[in-house]
Amino acid sequence: MPQITSLKLSVVIVNYNVKYFLEQCLLSVQKALVGVDAEVWVVDNDSIDGSVDMVKDKFPEVKCIANTNNTGFSVANNQAIVKSSGEYVLLLNPDTVVQEDTFKICLQYLDKHQDVGGLGVKMIDGKGKFLPESKRGLPTPEVALYKMIGLNKLFPKSKRFGKYHLGFVNENQTAEIDVLAGAYMMMRKSVLDQTGLLDETFFMYGEDIDLSYRITKAGYKNVYLPTTSIIHYKGESTKRMSVNYVFIFYRAMVIFAKKHYTGSFASLFVSLINVSIYVRAFLAVLQRFVSKVWLYVVDIALVMSGLLAVKGYWEEHIKGFEGYFSPAYAQTHFPAYTVIWLLMVFWSGGYQKPYSLTKVVRGVFAGTLVISALFAFLPDHLQYSRGIILAGTASTAFLLLVIRFIAHYVQYKNLNFGQAPHYKSIIVGHKAERLRVLQLIQKTESPTEFIGFVTIDEEEGDQVLGIVNRLEDLCKLYKVDEVIFCSKDVSSSKTMYWMSKLAATSVSFKIVPDDSGFIIGSNAKDISGELYTEEIRFALADKNTLQKKRLIDVVLSIGMIPIGLIFGWFGSGIVTYYKRVFDTFVGKKTWVSYDKSVDVSDMPVLKDGIFTVSHDEVSQDVNDSVKRRLNFFYAKNYRIVDDLEIIARKFFS
Repeated sequence: MPQITSLKLSVVIVNYNVKYFLEQCLLSVQKALVGVDAEVWVVDNDSIDGSVDMVKDKFPEVKCIANTNNTGFSVANNQAIVKSSGEYVLLLNPDTVVQEDTFKICLQYLDKHQDVGGLGVKMIDGKGKFLPESKRGLPTPEVALYKMIGLNKLFPKSKRFGKYHLGFVNENQTAEIDVLAGAYMMMRKSVLDQTGLLDETFFMYGEDIDLSYRITKAGYKNVYLPTTSIIHYKGESTKRMSVNYVFIFYRAMVIFAKKHYTGSFASLFVSLINVSIYVRAFLAVLQRFVSKVWLYVVDIALVMSGLLAVKGYWEEHIKGFEGYFSPAYAQTHFPAYTVIWLLMVFWSGGYQKPYSLTKVVRGVFAGTLVISALFAFLPDHLQYSRGIILAGTASTAFLLLVIRFIAHYVQYKNLNFGQAPHYKSIIVGHKAERLRVLQLIQKTESPTEFIGFVTIDEEEGDQVLGIVNRLEDLCKLYKVDEVIFCSKDVSSSKTMYWMSKLAATSVSFKIVPDDSGFIIGSNAKDISGELYTEEIRFALADKNTLQKKRLIDVVLSIGMIPIGLIFGWFGSGIVTYYKRVFDTFVGKKTWVSYDKSVDVSDMPVLKDGIFTVSHDEVSQDVNDSVKRRLNFFYAKNYRIVDDLEIIARKFFS
């Protein structure tokens, strides 16, 4: 029986470990609901970042459902929908910001068009660029095929090939569409009573497509309304090249195909999707592999080439004839030199970004010392020229520095080696809030080089560059990299206006919510939100710390070889023990890691551990809450001595 509604709108937000985005979203929702008879629901899927406490403390009017496990997107939304009492229901992502008039515009449109069952709006990313997933077509086998082979990108405005994102529909034109974006779906409650709620078979992804399709099958229209906009920090392409995303998303499409298509049509669709899964998964693995190993491969090639060139020069100009050195010299010694030099560069931090030339030189020098030390242990017939070692040291250092010059400049467009990129930033707002934000920037140690303020009116003062109406000119004049908006003084509508106006430039944007201690934004559609905050800084998020942890793993692994014979092999047999040692030595595992029996998705990434932070004689009695807390403090306050203590307790307990 349809539920009798008493409110105009019910806003439903499903949250999972995005406290800061959620706060910003709720603040914008709060402003947009002025004058609207509405309720707001937040369903939290067992976050461990304090999201629930934040909602209860700062937004007591919000109705909060705190799940004790991650139920998935569909289940969580349905939990709130069945309890809602609004004439209309809005499913809203927590990583969004709505304009002050967004809800009013949408509600007015729906009131006037009774044949519209669902409504979506224009979405922009954190860079101000239009998100094409704001309007989508139904993923039929034909559309899926064109997307899989890339024709939708080659011909985005084609009425045949561009159906996935309806590229032929003007982004500023109101239009009937097939699929609403799950980030913002406003629907009539009466239509949901008729069509049913979100299909809980879909854990994540695909549920918006399924519900949109059922709305149209029920005889209603889905409409794209571009007369108002929202910011969506995580576009559809976020992590689109991760293997996990590929399998989850495309498996959701399989569920959709089997549910709505029959016979050979369904079989064709499923076949296309399965092909897409393996093609996309392969590309994802390949991309990740190339991104991680390309510099190592290039370094190996450069060092070997340099050594061969040194050998040729030595034979021709020093020894006087070609072939002075045995061919085996280049086949055995040179690879060994290369491995030692690059290992020392690695342990010196020469592969960390941003690249440090000092660390590279230090690593090469350390490698030369190791090679020279090994010289004394070789028999006479295997000893080699010290001159080639010295010349090889020079060529190796030179070539490694050159490639890092190139790589650094390509990525950062500067030659400030060893320094994180600094953004020339301006702050837009009134005086009091501007000064507060400046202090926050200084506290957070963000990569921000503050260059001045931009006022809302004709106000003048120290470090004031100009008025906001001239923001575009000011960005050009001062070569601004980043604009920080104070949302207390600058409306969401005005913020999005300037973001869209400057979207074609290289300027990025961040927003400081009212009286909040964080600065949030995103530099691109493919990047999930960036956060500057003074609240949480994980030690294990620092690359230098991870480098030291990796070095300790290697050293301990070597030391564990003889120790294992003394202390035993943990009741699992000597083969298992030394497999663990080997896995840790090569980097498949780490000696100490999180307790992954609880969710650690919001923690800095670590390999699986031989031991965990809760690995002791009573670990089985430690509840999930304690495990999460132990994981949190380990990541936040990590010291090398922590690993040593945990391992020692295991050995000597």
